[in-house]
Formats: sequence, structure tokens, C-alpha cells
Amino acid sequence: MHDFFLPQFNRCITSQLIKWFSNFREFYYIQMEKFARQAINEGVTVVEDLTVSRDAELFRALNMHYNKANDFEVPDRFLEVAQVTLREFFNAIVAGKDADPSWKKAIYKVICKLDSDVPEVFKSPNCLQELLHD
Repeated sequence: MHDFFLPQFNRCITSQLIKWFSNFREFYYIQMEKFARQAINEGVTVVEDLTVSRDAELFRALNMHYNKANDFEVPDRFLEVAQVTLREFFNAIVAGKDADPSWKKAIYKVICKLDSDVPEVFKSPNCLQELLHD
């Protein structure tokens, strides 16, 4: 019996995966900037007033984009990182750093330090089958 789900990573597939992850990352940061600017326009002046919870509009936008069918339970760590990201964007915009064309690079450096390890389920050779049956 053949295992049709066994990933074969060649140059084409690797290139496609990089493109997908780049698009995912780009959408995430676009949403963060959008919501930070929206908060500023709505009169938020204290960064601590910005929170990201499961019932927040920002969380719903991200979850609808990445997890449309709600196949995955979003870890609490994602909410923490999203909140840090939102606050980083807010602080940078308030400080006028967005006048510099490369202003987001400092934010990316902060956020990449918050990366978590890849969950074990994604490392399994039967990853797709396990995810689809859970």
C-alpha cells in the first residue's frame, strides 16, 4: 500500500511553501499595522489598553484567514505574541517611526525572538492524516 501523503520536498514544493509562509507573515503584519492605526484613530493613547483576546476583532480576522474551518485550537501563546506585535506597531506609529521606510524591521526583530518550536504533530511523517483525524 502506498502512502500518498508522504511529503516529497523538492525545489518546487519548497519554493511554494516559502511563498505561502511569506504570504501568511505578510497578512499578519498588515493586520497588525491596520489595527494599531485604527486604535490610534479611535483615540487610544495608552499601549496597555491594547489587548488581544479570543473575542477581539483582530483575533477573529487572523483566525478567519489562517484557520477558516477552526480545525486547530489556537494556542494561548499566539494571543500573547499577537498582543506584543500589536503593541510594537502602536508604539512605533505613535513615535513617528513609520516615517522611515524600514521602520518595520525593528518590529520584526522583536517578534522573531518570540518564535516557538514547531509542534511535534507537524514533525510526524503522518502529519496530514493525524491533523485531519483529530
